[in-house]
Amino acid sequence: MFTGIISNIAAVLRHTSAGEGLTLTFERPKDFGDLVLGESVATDGVCLTVSALRDGEYDCYLMGETLDKTMFGGKIPARVNLERAMSVSARFGGHFVQGHVDGRGRVVDVRRKDGYVVAIEFDPDSRGLVMYKGSICVNGVSLTVARVRGHVLEVALIPHTLEHTTLGALEAGDQVNLEFDMVGKYIANVMEIRKEHAEG
Repeated sequence: MFTGIISNIAAVLRHTSAGEGLTLTFERPKDFGDLVLGESVATDGVCLTVSALRDGEYDCYLMGETLDKTMFGGKIPARVNLERAMSVSARFGGHFVQGHVDGRGRVVDVRRKDGYVVAIEFDPDSRGLVMYKGSICVNGVSLTVARVRGHVLEVALIPHTLEHTTLGALEAGDQVNLEFDMVGKYIANVMEIRKEHAEG
């Protein structure tokens, strides 16, 4: 479980095809000294498992499903947002984030005048999971939906977010990983099951 509060930005050092999947090698931040094999790290919002550790770097394996659902299946980013799994004693600063990306979004506009606003197009089938002032996870970052128009949502980025995540480098046309609010997904699932029972 994660919160969407980014602790580090790391470089993607290299990527290697491995069967139907992909092995990514990441720069290992200095404060990841106690990182262990099998640990989960949210990487641009994707829950990845550490598969190899070396001085200054570590590997994660991405299987086909992950490549299909996330932007890692397209252009590999140069840098990624990192968050280690939350501890029991940690402050809960964002929202419930599983690291289970629901799909890709596409940046359609970046407005830097009078604030910093990013508009992201998402799958119209997910419209019921996006609400004004609701939570959304974009490339691992917990954000608040500032506006929704059709199947385009907008998020406003504060200076701290621009400084401590990769979101400030987004441009129109870029793909992003989206994870919709977990609570909303559970409610939608319950409503769908009730509808099926009523029709059945």
